[in-house]
Amino acid sequence: MNPQKSQKFAWLGKALAFIEYVGNKLPDPLTLFVLLSLMVIVVSAIASAQNLSVVHPGNGETIVAVSLLTPEGIRRIFTSAVKNFTDFPPLGSVLVAMLGVGVAEYTGLLSAVLRKIVLIAPSKFICPVVVFAGIMANLAADAGYVVLVPLGAIIFLAFRRHPLAGLAAAFAGVSGGFSANLLISSLDPLLAGLTQSAVELINPDYQVNATANYYFMAVSTFLITAIGWFVTEKIVEPRLGNYVGEVDFQMSQLSASENKGLRWAGYALLAFIVFLMVMVLPPQGILRHPETFTIIPSPFLDSIVFIIALAFLIPGIFYGKVAGTIQNDKDVAKALSNSMSAMGYYIVLAFIAAQFIAYFSWSNLGAIMSINGADFLKSTGITGAPLLILFILVSMLLNLFVGSASAKWAIMAPVFVPMFMLMGYSPELTQAAYRIGDSTTNIVTPLMPYFPLVVAFGQKYDQDLGIGTLIAMMLPYAIAFLFGWSILLIIWFILGLPLGPGALMRI
Repeated sequence: MNPQKSQKFAWLGKALAFIEYVGNKLPDPLTLFVLLSLMVIVVSAIASAQNLSVVHPGNGETIVAVSLLTPEGIRRIFTSAVKNFTDFPPLGSVLVAMLGVGVAEYTGLLSAVLRKIVLIAPSKFICPVVVFAGIMANLAADAGYVVLVPLGAIIFLAFRRHPLAGLAAAFAGVSGGFSANLLISSLDPLLAGLTQSAVELINPDYQVNATANYYFMAVSTFLITAIGWFVTEKIVEPRLGNYVGEVDFQMSQLSASENKGLRWAGYALLAFIVFLMVMVLPPQGILRHPETFTIIPSPFLDSIVFIIALAFLIPGIFYGKVAGTIQNDKDVAKALSNSMSAMGYYIVLAFIAAQFIAYFSWSNLGAIMSINGADFLKSTGITGAPLLILFILVSMLLNLFVGSASAKWAIMAPVFVPMFMLMGYSPELTQAAYRIGDSTTNIVTPLMPYFPLVVAFGQKYDQDLGIGTLIAMMLPYAIAFLFGWSILLIIWFILGLPLGPGALMRI
């Protein structure tokens, strides 16, 4: 790294060092949700004692604060703990989706697909392919960080380009473009479930599907790819200069067994897609609505999480059997078990988060805050595009201190989703705005769980590379993604385009 150029970012290093210091003082998300749950219990008692109430603008009913420190409230906390957990919307969706993804990862299918994509690309398009593969890799959750980020550096090195530029491009795609994708990922049902829980504070009949932001995020995939390509080749790589390190690498092709496995995985996926089309496309298809025969709504959309799981599970099994990474049904069972073992922390977090959301709902604090907040925002006259930009910035700043997308949304959704609904904006729009702010700053916060891992990958090519260096390298991506993605949302909002199937901008 050029010392003179590094000095120009000294102010950035100091600012982010302060953010890192403050962020490190925050407790673990598990502890944070415990503290928030206790806080809701105490605040509910205070609010109830003060006779805090609001009038619902929709039905005119008076909503009063309910204390959870009464005998009835305490009994409810104890007797409903298990039900709160089992009824937690994101829990089943995420675990089911990860069953399929876990098998595809265990058998090596995901790794082989990523390698295949980058190996067949022309050299002049290798950068956008790496960024695009990174974006698509969020289908595999953590696999993108572990597989594609170091692979991006290797690919650039194989093409005689600076490996850190390849690492940055892959990291930008995997993490900065975390919410974008051409397919529905496990993140979609997770966030939609949290949004659904928040929606029920205002309208229990409103349904938020996993496809809530699909159209917008699919288009965003191409935008993020283009921006990542531009930033890498015009800003990041020129700043890095020529690579003069000792590491060298020649990209190896996939083995014959891996290629054969990919072909059979492709055949299996194609057969599964044809099977779905037979059940969906005919006017009276089995997975259409049994009475209206529509696709939106329909059993097809209601079962999208299970379909995602099968779309990974079936090709994963075929790949593993042909490539030799699995031998029998015991190996498949082991793959399924491993995928659930990796979700242990999330399951514990879901239990605590479910209690917090339940307490927040029982106390009516969410509804009261939302109605008062909506009234305040209306009184300021801030609406439309400026309101969306302000919310994106709030999400972005919070992401610098709390790395988990689901943990942040579990806190923010019960407040902001009802608030925006009362102002006439759909839950799907609020969720889309949140995803922009959350994704774009992943690559510049040291509190993101995989940030230290990326530093370690980079030190293979530059032993002096540290957190500050990586942040300085990734900051142009974060700024460009935030600016470009926000503009896309504003254009989408002005044109009134649907965010996903049946997901409009306004309600």
